Amino acid sequence: VKRKPPIDKTEWDSFFDENGHLAKSRDFICVNILERGLHPFVRTEAWKFLTGYYSWQSSQDERLTVDSMRRKNYEGLCQMYEKIQPLLENLHRNFIETRNNIVYDIQKLYDKDPLGNVLINKKRLEKILLLSYVCNTQAEYQQGFHEMVMLFQLMVEHDHETFWLFQFFLQKTEHSCVINIGVGKNLDMLNSLITFLDPVFAKHLKGKGAGVVQSLFPWFCLCFQHAFKSFDDIWRLWEVLLTGKPCRNFQVLVAYSMLQMVREQVLLESMSGDDILLACNNLIDLDADELISAACVVYAELIQKNVPQALKDFFL
Repeated sequence: VKRKPPIDKTEWDSFFDENGHLAKSRDFICVNILERGLHPFVRTEAWKFLTGYYSWQSSQDERLTVDSMRRKNYEGLCQMYEKIQPLLENLHRNFIETRNNIVYDIQKLYDKDPLGNVLINKKRLEKILLLSYVCNTQAEYQQGFHEMVMLFQLMVEHDHETFWLFQFFLQKTEHSCVINIGVGKNLDMLNSLITFLDPVFAKHLKGKGAGVVQSLFPWFCLCFQHAFKSFDDIWRLWEVLLTGKPCRNFQVLVAYSMLQMVREQVLLESMSGDDILLACNNLIDLDADELISAACVVYAELIQKNVPQALKDFFL
């Protein structure tokens, strides 16, 4: 079925009354984002609602106040960081190592488009990542965060917006993308899902592909960003994950759908662990809409079955 066009600026504006309060329900908007996506011109504002940067109940005036407050809070954090930086360098043994990792990761990023135009400011990116690391005790810096923040920097204009959107995004997705909080649970549930929906594939993975599913942790901690052909595709999937539609922990259904793409080849060639992993890592240049649709089909299949309690608690 051909997807309806994404929500454009005119339609997005029609969701609000004259004072800027939502005239449509949050549920209505989230379902439309799942089914259609967002036009790039409305993505920045919509993501501020989806991440929790703005309250869904806020008015236009309240949002202006929130934005001003976020800017001041960010500036305050920057000042605090400048004051305590010497202390961190002397007393916090992980700080210098993390800072070096951040600098190293950022240097590997492409900062220009094919025409030579500068896309991102690496110094600003480094500052935001360091500040995030210092302020965030639970979600410590992990490889891939630099690419996530780059995507936010490409989406918004100001550093305080980049910083706070990333913080709220982490909070929303910590149980799927933060290694020391939720990635392991996702991998366990992915294993359970394969066992329940595809016993033949599960048997092969248990035998010849031992450890393959646990090795797919980069899918989750990078929020699948290496699987897509464009930034727009990454944003398209991420905004769906932020809606919580069609179910909780949709990211595991996405991972299951990606595994199904290599299933036939794996079984036909009786692949073993490393070869299966290579086939999974070769899943690149995917189309986000097709992947989201495939994962929705898996969800539809799931709700028609007598699902084990553990899966029911995780998804339904």
